[in-house]
Amino acid sequence: MDKDGDQTPRPNQTGHEQDASLGPNTPPGRRGSTEPPSSARNRRSGLAAIAGLAAVTIALAAAIIITSGEPTATITTLPDTPHASASEPIVAPQEINAQSLAELPHATTFTTISAAPQDPAPSARTSGRIIHPTATIAVYAQPGGPPIAALPAQQTFGELRTETKVPVITEEPGWAQVLLPSRPNGSTGWVSLDDPAVSVERSKHRLVVDRARFTLTLFEQDRHIGVWTVGIGKPGAITPVGRTFILSSILDTSPKAFSRVVLPLGSHSDTYSSYGGGPGTVGIHSWPTPAVFGRASSDGCIRVPADALDVISRTVPLGSLVEIT
Repeated sequence: MDKDGDQTPRPNQTGHEQDASLGPNTPPGRRGSTEPPSSARNRRSGLAAIAGLAAVTIALAAAIIITSGEPTATITTLPDTPHASASEPIVAPQEINAQSLAELPHATTFTTISAAPQDPAPSARTSGRIIHPTATIAVYAQPGGPPIAALPAQQTFGELRTETKVPVITEEPGWAQVLLPSRPNGSTGWVSLDDPAVSVERSKHRLVVDRARFTLTLFEQDRHIGVWTVGIGKPGAITPVGRTFILSSILDTSPKAFSRVVLPLGSHSDTYSSYGGGPGTVGIHSWPTPAVFGRASSDGCIRVPADALDVISRTVPLGSLVEIT
């Protein structure tokens, strides 16, 4: 154990940070909190253990969702997307019936989409556009290609849910390539913009985590909103690099909460298959002691000062890009 209560990580074992996905995700317009210290993880209340996954039982009933203050993205309309010319027709998606859609693996933090294409440019900026499905939609390997997954309208954690919002990384006429919240890290898929269940939003905000400098920077478009010194994953359990996104916001009101708000990301630990029984989802959260900041101190999550977490959780909408370098 070091002074923060973390054990030295060992490959292929369960991590000691509470998995971001164990707690309830918050519905749109709400806020809620994911990694306790190792010494507290078996005492923590307020986060739900998912049946069949949990190695540690955590009380779901103690989780509380607040109903105000959640940042929202700007709704945009489809004229903002590329258009096909007369010589460039829109590729039609392969037809899929309800039964076939239901049989596809759902793109969530709990699943692996082995057929998903990898992010073609993991260090590139995006337009800030976000896809929010209002019903379960098909995700394709490429425009006109075979369906590989189903993207549900909500991400479900026990009895609590949050709206699914994923960032657009590439667009073609009638299509958008999005980041998925599933393993492996960098999983992507294509969705048809002609699907009536596809809603398009935009976020003006993004986060940049510079692991070499131990900093997290919040941008509103190209304007700096704030820069903070943070803790990152230790050698052997590094914070995964590449672009990901804010998947949810979870609130823990337990008296011994290590972080009142935790922001699960759309990426997972490359070292651990699980944090506290969940699928090893990486998160952004605060920490009770300041000694963890400015060094590699976590099992993969990004530990930030409480004031940084407060600003980010009130400002940055779900689906917003997080760049980890």
